[in-house]
Amino acid sequence: MLKNKNIVLGVTGGIAAYKCVDLVSRLRKKGAEVHVILTKGAQNFVAETAMREISGNSVVTSMWQDIPHYDVEHIALANLADLVLIAPATANLLAKAAAGMADDMLTTTLLATKAPVFFAPAMNSNMYENPVTQNNICALQQRGWHLIPPASGHLACGTDGIGRMPEPSELIEAVEGCFRPKCRSMAGLRVLVTAAGTREPIDPVRYIGNRSSGKMGYAIARAAAELGAEVTLISGPSALPVPPGMNVLQVESARDMRRLVLDAFSSSDIVIKAAAVSDYRVKNTSDHKIKKNDTELTLVLEKNPDILRELGQLKQPQQILVGFAAETQNLVQYAQSKLEKKNLDMIVANDVSNPKAGFNVDTNLIKLLKRDGSIEEIPLMSKKELAYVILSRVMELKNMNGAIE
Repeated sequence: MLKNKNIVLGVTGGIAAYKCVDLVSRLRKKGAEVHVILTKGAQNFVAETAMREISGNSVVTSMWQDIPHYDVEHIALANLADLVLIAPATANLLAKAAAGMADDMLTTTLLATKAPVFFAPAMNSNMYENPVTQNNICALQQRGWHLIPPASGHLACGTDGIGRMPEPSELIEAVEGCFRPKCRSMAGLRVLVTAAGTREPIDPVRYIGNRSSGKMGYAIARAAAELGAEVTLISGPSALPVPPGMNVLQVESARDMRRLVLDAFSSSDIVIKAAAVSDYRVKNTSDHKIKKNDTELTLVLEKNPDILRELGQLKQPQQILVGFAAETQNLVQYAQSKLEKKNLDMIVANDVSNPKAGFNVDTNLIKLLKRDGSIEEIPLMSKKELAYVILSRVMELKNMNGAIE
């Protein structure tokens, strides 16, 4: 999502400036080109040399130094930027920006750029809560700037309260939203998402399961909720935190999941079955722990219900049903067969043998297959980013069905 994007990072004179070394490193790992402007105050907290080495680009510290990107010198970075991020943003910087001042390279760039501007205030709690600072923040937001709210906690001044700059990972997540695929609002739609794997008991201690972490399904559920949908997430066991703003139902086995999915299906507009449901269960589960001995243990397995096939048979014309195909070979062939046999509108196919895709990783590499025979290859990206891509395609299908005014 940030690949080949020019991010201008303005660093001001706050103690949180030290976090920006890590921030620049993370942005570059995302594929962004990072151009750093250090104010005079920021240079007291972070070295120009460090920023130059981490960013791989010259660092701007003065209005009067040579700049490698020429339009007119003082607006070169303003024109180059796809996005400007100010982190940390001091009370002084916010006041100058709100007043429209342009007395150094950063404020001049801010006044000249047409790129989206994000700012992350970081300061003493009293300074942040001061009505003057709050008025300046409101003025900047009214002009279209994007506030990344500070966190609460122990501050450098020794007090506890609001004013901490968010961690680099949180800053990146905030700015990534600017480059997400434009997806129609999902307000008013009821979305059912399943996630993670299921566990089929062998005895009270052991079970049959799979490697699914639930990351893809949880990302889709979060994205749908952010887009305004009423989301129900039915999840197998997962170590992921429960997403806020939705109805979350926890299950263990495939049969438990089937029951809850069927209960919610008829009232759902969109169903995305990202869960890795166990295909088989143990036929005769032991009530007590099976003791280890020197002989082989034979387990007889029987098929679990095929939830996705049942949903395909129940699906109404106005509903959108999306499945997943996790394969290690013949990816397109198997996914196409599953799409047709289970009456899906779209299937997300990924090769889980790829170390950068599939289970327990934060990225995915997929193909989207639709009923019209089209196959869309999506490049490697984070599962958070991919969730918005999937939902944008779902909304296209929903629109084609004539169900959206």
